[in-house]
Amino acid sequence: MDDIPPPLPANPVRFMDQFRACVRTRHLAYRTEKTYCGWVKDFIYFHQKRHPQEMGAIEVDAWLSYLANQRNVAINTQKTALNAIVFLYKHFLHKDLGQLAFTRTNKGRRLPTVFSHDEAMRVLGFMEGDHKLVASLMYGSGLRVMESVRLRVQDVDFSQQCLIIREAKGDKCRRTLLPKALLEALRIQIFLRAGTDIRNIQELLGHNDISTTMIYTHVIGIHERNVSSPLDR
Repeated sequence: MDDIPPPLPANPVRFMDQFRACVRTRHLAYRTEKTYCGWVKDFIYFHQKRHPQEMGAIEVDAWLSYLANQRNVAINTQKTALNAIVFLYKHFLHKDLGQLAFTRTNKGRRLPTVFSHDEAMRVLGFMEGDHKLVASLMYGSGLRVMESVRLRVQDVDFSQQCLIIREAKGDKCRRTLLPKALLEALRIQIFLRAGTDIRNIQELLGHNDISTTMIYTHVIGIHERNVSSPLDR
């Protein structure tokens, strides 16, 4: 999968493999690792493949100014590039860059375009299957893309009606709401993953109504702190 770090040699020889190994010792997210590696490569190629050990603040300033003046990157993009290079020199090369004096980008921030509730529900209405469930989790529980696709059975707490997000951004864990509208879909998904059809469970328990089966398989919890998901509006 795209979010699983590829294995590295036991004793890395290549520069980028050594850098990746350093990043992993700091327990950064794999997406951060990929981002940092991309910016480090960009920095090296900008300076005609010179080794970073041979360069310093002057070269870093030139590259960061180029990103602002020629490539017209956004403020946050330049900040991410800066963070990658600072990490490279501080934690990998153990070299002090000193005071930097690069040109900071003046590309202003723009307010993001956000769907209204009705617009979001209409988009979800055109989706189906696993894609709809993942998108619904993103909207209804406030999950990031990778947080949605990496959810496991043990991360779903039906009794408390919440989700446990583990190893999130910054290597943190948090709890978030589990929308009532997704309870049945998630239960069915869990049973299917376990190789069990909920209709078979209904027959085994002798229930006429599948909703009764749902009550027996899990007790429906209530929302904490009187906060509701947008999917339940």
